[in-house]
Amino acid sequence: MEPLTGMVLSTVGTVASGALSGAGGEMGRRTSERLYGLLRRARAEDARPAAGPDGGDWQHLTLPMSESEQTAAAHRLLDVARRSPEFAREVMEWVREASWLAPRAVPAVADDASRPQMLPPATAAFTDREDVIAEITALLDDAGRSPGAPTVVALTGPGGMGKTATAVRCAYELRDRFPDGVLFVDLAGASAGTALSPSDVLARFLERLGVPPAMVPGDEARQRDLYRDCTADRRLIIVLDNVHDDAQAIALLPASPECLVIVTSRHRPGRLVADHGAHPLTLRPLSTADSVRLLRRLAGRSAAAEVVVQTVAEATGGVPLALCTTGASLAVREHLTWERAARQLSDRIHGPGQGYDAMHDAEHHASGAPVDPVRMVQEVTYGELTAECAAFYRAIAVWAWPTVTVLCAAHCAEVSEDRAREMLEELARIHLLEEVGEERYRFHDLTRAHARERAIEEDGHGRMAAAVRRTTVAHLRFAAAADFRVMPLRWRLGPAYQGFSLPEGRDPADGKHALASLRRERENLAAVIQAAAHHGFDDLVWQLCEAMWGLHLFLGFHAQWIDTHLLGVDAARRSAADFGDRRAPGRMLTQLAFGYLGLGRGDDAATALAEAAAADRDCGHHRGQATAVEALGLLHRKQWEYAEAQERFEEAQRILGRIPEGGDGRQDVPRATAILEHHIGRTQALQRDFAPAFARLNDALALFRRLPGGDPYNEGRVYMSLGEAHMDAGDTDRALVCLDQAVKAMETAGAGLQLADATELRARCHRLAGRPGQEAEELRTAAAYYEDNGDRAGQDRVRARLGELEA
Repeated sequence: MEPLTGMVLSTVGTVASGALSGAGGEMGRRTSERLYGLLRRARAEDARPAAGPDGGDWQHLTLPMSESEQTAAAHRLLDVARRSPEFAREVMEWVREASWLAPRAVPAVADDASRPQMLPPATAAFTDREDVIAEITALLDDAGRSPGAPTVVALTGPGGMGKTATAVRCAYELRDRFPDGVLFVDLAGASAGTALSPSDVLARFLERLGVPPAMVPGDEARQRDLYRDCTADRRLIIVLDNVHDDAQAIALLPASPECLVIVTSRHRPGRLVADHGAHPLTLRPLSTADSVRLLRRLAGRSAAAEVVVQTVAEATGGVPLALCTTGASLAVREHLTWERAARQLSDRIHGPGQGYDAMHDAEHHASGAPVDPVRMVQEVTYGELTAECAAFYRAIAVWAWPTVTVLCAAHCAEVSEDRAREMLEELARIHLLEEVGEERYRFHDLTRAHARERAIEEDGHGRMAAAVRRTTVAHLRFAAAADFRVMPLRWRLGPAYQGFSLPEGRDPADGKHALASLRRERENLAAVIQAAAHHGFDDLVWQLCEAMWGLHLFLGFHAQWIDTHLLGVDAARRSAADFGDRRAPGRMLTQLAFGYLGLGRGDDAATALAEAAAADRDCGHHRGQATAVEALGLLHRKQWEYAEAQERFEEAQRILGRIPEGGDGRQDVPRATAILEHHIGRTQALQRDFAPAFARLNDALALFRRLPGGDPYNEGRVYMSLGEAHMDAGDTDRALVCLDQAVKAMETAGAGLQLADATELRARCHRLAGRPGQEAEELRTAAAYYEDNGDRAGQDRVRARLGELEA
């Protein structure tokens, strides 16, 4: 019984910890609700006093969140299972189903589905650093290296020393030894303010390793555990570029001793070396010979005298960033001769007219300050730009955008998108920008610092703030339009949504495409919110948060969600105090609460929702208040507080009833009322109050059907709830009738995952009715739907059940 005890206890913990965050989607919800039903039956069937092993009150069941509560719940199930074989079978079926909720690694497979190839392009002008590749190879071949730990190499050196290029080149050279792929991330560690959080990176890595987005945990600790599971048996290269501190890198170390981790940082590693055996390698400037070789490769000109080329090379100090920028300028600008480049560099060092021959004998400016080769070259290159391109260069550096897109650049610089494309390409050709994707560019942080300093000096803070505002408005337009396509029927605030409508004959996949476009710009959108908040554009900050609602609701990224919406709450409050939209603070607080729920922070969510309801009540915004109260009801339901949940849903209906004809939000009342009827019916069914539950659910169906244009998705959801309720009431025939209708509705709505879910529910109906052949047929159909919609976990789950049937 000991292994079974551990299995049940582990499953209770998995289900309870995921219940608040919604982990596992509909399967997670049902598994939590089935645990409630099992514990309720256990209490009813147990004749002993209603106290668990820890003395807990079993007359009032709530979600077991603490370790002692989970232990008590597991013992209660096992106590009854020992006396009732039928109950034991149901517990084991629940354990088997719930086992699919535990975040799990996706094994490496023969195809490339979970073999990431995330390396950026390697530079064609790479020179020297063969010693680094040789040293890493020797470490990998060392039979005496620490067992059980990955090989970790830390490349350190000042900015511009070519750490990223070296790491990427090493990864390309060694990747044949690591058949399970390469992970790469720029951790933006030039400052604490720009550094990416480990949680954000872990979510990205897990998806590239094959974990479905819906199965990626919201909290960093569980993400880290799953990441280690995913990497435990794989041979991967992991490049952690531009690390800010050791903690940022340590959270991303894999579990497999067969992995190679290459860390780049400007800071010497401490804990990485002491605690994780990292091998530090310091990159130093290139030799004069290698600098000359690199310059000639980049410039593509061989006519210059060797002494002149050597003079230019020595002026750059052997720093690869300075060499690449200089060489690219020589290659692109035909009027820029080697002699002129040498003279300009000499003028920067010694002052105008001193002659570049003196460069051989000097290491300092005339002022005595040390020469900064990178800054010197940047100044020379900047001086070669046209006035228009120089203004463009300054404008796109007003904030540390994760990537500079055409949209961002055009509005920062107030030029057309076509002209922005041309100038982005021009800056990339002379190495002031790096192209990191299709029409997507990035500054080296030293180059951006130079451009920003130039912007402060030549444009001033007023013009820089205006550039940020233009860019923020452009991103708000983009995000609002995409969010409208993702969730066209939801109510929303802000003038950014005015005038939107859906076209006739809209592609059923249009919402997915819009969500994908939001996902691509997710990091830039978060940066735009931060930039707008910094400049005090409160009206734009909270509207951008509103426009990211669909992105976060469907895809998570909870750490970013909370960070941006905390800014949104503050901005909305300030804006409301300054004659802005008084409805905005409540809206931001409600959305923030869902971010907290994604991390399982129920108390924080409850606090935010109570503040939201109060804020909306105080400003007379009944629609917002009803939403906040409805969300409180959903939170109560997740915590198995069903009576309280029903009270909140009914309260929300009463609040909606206060909206007069023509009042704010009145047009949304019919749909909102139907949704609340659905909530109430489901909640009554969970309390096994079936007669009123069926009445409420059928009322909800009628309300959805009366909506102009209908709402097939929500009709399908109600039919699924009816099917579940009939199953729980023991009537599988009626359940199948309802689920047939759910399948039809989801087909009409184009909701592929919900279609798969409804089909899987039909399979469960047949299992309960003892029809294994029909169950297997439904499971095959559900597996195909899950596969079509990229839900690997759902596909594996139903195929595992098929395997049991066919064994």
